[in-house]
Amino acid sequence: MRHHVCAGILVGMLACSFSLTSNPLDAQQASIPDAPLAFGAFSAQFRGDGTFSLAGEGWPAMQGTWTINGSEMELRLSGAPPECAGAARYTIAVNGQHVTFAIVSDACVERRMILDRSEWRPASEAIAVPERRIVRTVSPGAHELPRAAAVTGSWPSFRGRDASGVSDGQRLPDMWDGATGKNVLWRTSIPGLAHSSPIVWGDTVFVTSAISSRKDATFKPGLYGDGDASEDRSIHKWVLYAIDKRTGRMRWERVAREGAPRNKRHIKSTYASATPVTDGRIVVAWFGSEGILAFDVNGAPLWQVDLGRVDMGAYDIPTYEWGPASSPIIWNGLVILQCDTQTDSFVLALKLETGEIVWKTSRNELSSWGTPTVAATMSGPELVTNASNFIRGYDARTGRELWRLGGSSKITAPTPIFAEDLIVVASGRGPERPIFVVKPGSRGDLTLARNQTSSDAIAWSRTGRGSYMPTPLAYRGVLYVLANNGVFDAYDLKSGTEIYRQRLPLVGSGFSASPVAADGKIYLSNEDGDMLVVRAGPTFEHVATNAIGELLMATPALSEGVMYVRGASSLFAIGVKR
Repeated sequence: MRHHVCAGILVGMLACSFSLTSNPLDAQQASIPDAPLAFGAFSAQFRGDGTFSLAGEGWPAMQGTWTINGSEMELRLSGAPPECAGAARYTIAVNGQHVTFAIVSDACVERRMILDRSEWRPASEAIAVPERRIVRTVSPGAHELPRAAAVTGSWPSFRGRDASGVSDGQRLPDMWDGATGKNVLWRTSIPGLAHSSPIVWGDTVFVTSAISSRKDATFKPGLYGDGDASEDRSIHKWVLYAIDKRTGRMRWERVAREGAPRNKRHIKSTYASATPVTDGRIVVAWFGSEGILAFDVNGAPLWQVDLGRVDMGAYDIPTYEWGPASSPIIWNGLVILQCDTQTDSFVLALKLETGEIVWKTSRNELSSWGTPTVAATMSGPELVTNASNFIRGYDARTGRELWRLGGSSKITAPTPIFAEDLIVVASGRGPERPIFVVKPGSRGDLTLARNQTSSDAIAWSRTGRGSYMPTPLAYRGVLYVLANNGVFDAYDLKSGTEIYRQRLPLVGSGFSASPVAADGKIYLSNEDGDMLVVRAGPTFEHVATNAIGELLMATPALSEGVMYVRGASSLFAIGVKR
C-alpha cells in the first residue's frame, strides 16, 4: 500500500497537468452523456462540442478534446511527458447515463490508472450501496470448550495484550542468525503467503496462511509507488496452524476455506494478512471476504460468519483492490472487527462462543487497515478505531460512538495503542501524516482547529511524523514511531517533546512490521529480514543487527524467553540456547 505515480494516493503527492488534443466529434455519434460524471474521487465531462475535462484532487488536471469511432475512444495529449505523448485508446460502453472504459492501449500511467475498468455515473446520482448479508453457520453437535491454559506468557493477538508490543522479563539474546542457527531454538516451514503475525497461548503458537495453487505466487516487498493488485486469482487454501511452542512441531492444521479468492490483494500484501486472536479456549481467524472462523484451541470447528465480499482499496480509484489487513480482537466475550470498505463501512461485535451478532455500527468511512483497540480508561472501556475520515471512540459494550477526531490521513494502517492513560493514534500517508495523543473520557467532536496542536481532549499532536505501516510503541515513558523508510523518532509520551530522530542503518526494502520491546530493548524488523536491536531510552543506541534469512513483514510475538518470528516461509523461535 504505497502511493500511485503522480496521484499521491499514499505517500507523496506530485503536481501534474496535461491537455488532451484530438478532433471534436458530434456527441450524438458517441452517445456519451453530455453531463458531469463521477467515478471515485474524480469528476469528468464529455461535452457535446467534443471538449473533455477531468479532475481529481492530487491527480493530473486533464482537459482537451476527444474523438470516437464506434465503441472506441482515442485520446492524444500535448505538452505531456514522453510516456504520455502517444495515442491512447479505450473501448467504451454506454448504459443509459453510465459510461464504462476498458483499456486498449495507453502508455500514460496516470490516465490509465484512472480510466481503465472505470465506470462513470452522473455526478448527481447517489451511489447505490447493496445490502450486506451476514450469514452465520454453527458446527453441528454439542461442544464443550476446553479449559484455557494459564495466561502466563500469552501473546494473544496482534502486538500482544492491548496491542502494546511490550513484554518484559524475556532475557532474549542480542545476537542470533537464521542461516547458522545461532540462538535459533527451532525453525518450522509454513507453506503459502501470509503477513499475519504469530500469537501464543499456553504452549501453542497459532499462525494463518493462504496457500495458492500457483507455484510462483509471491508478493513484492520494498519502498515503491505502485498501487497495483496481484493477478493471482487461482484456487487457494486458507489455513490455521497450531504449533508446539517448545519444539516447533505442527500439532494440527485446519483448512478454513478452499476456492478462488473473492477479491484481489495488493501486490505487497497477501490473502492472509490479518492476525488471529485467542482467549486460550477459542481461536478466531478472519480471512476478509473468505469469512471469520472460530475453532477451539484443539482444532475443533465451532462457527463461521460470512460477511460477503469486503472490498478494501484505493480511496480515490475504486477499481484498485488491496484486500483487508485489520485483525480481530477479543474483549469481554466479544469478537470485535473493524471492516471499512469501499462501499459500506462498519464495526461489528460477535459473541465469542457462538458467532452471533451482538451489535453492528455503520460508519461513513474510507477503506482502512488498522486493528481496533479497547482502551481500559477510568471512564470505562473505549473501543478506538483508526480511519481516514475520523479516528473514533466507541462504547465497547454497545457500539455507540463516544467521540470522533478528524485530520487523519487518507490511508490508515497503524493500530491505536493505550499507555499511561493516553490513547495514541498515527497514520503516515502525506500530507497529513499525523500523530494524535488523546485524553480518554472525551466526548463529541475532538477535531482540532487549523494550526491547533492540543486541546482539553488532545494532549498533543504532530503532523508530518506519523508512521505508515508500523504501529507506534509506547515504552517506559517514551513514544517511538517508526516510518517505512527507516526514520525512527522518539518523543516524551506525556508532553510530545522530541527526544531524538534517527535514520536506522540497513533500511533496505523498508519497514512494515511493528516494533516490539522487552527488557529495555526495542526490536525493529526490516522487510529484507534484518532485525535491529536498539536500546530504549533518551539516547539512540544501536546494539546489534541480526539476519533471519527470509523476507520479514509480520510483527514478532514474545513469550517466556522466546521471540517467535514469522518470515516469508518459516516460523522461527529465537532464544538463548543453553
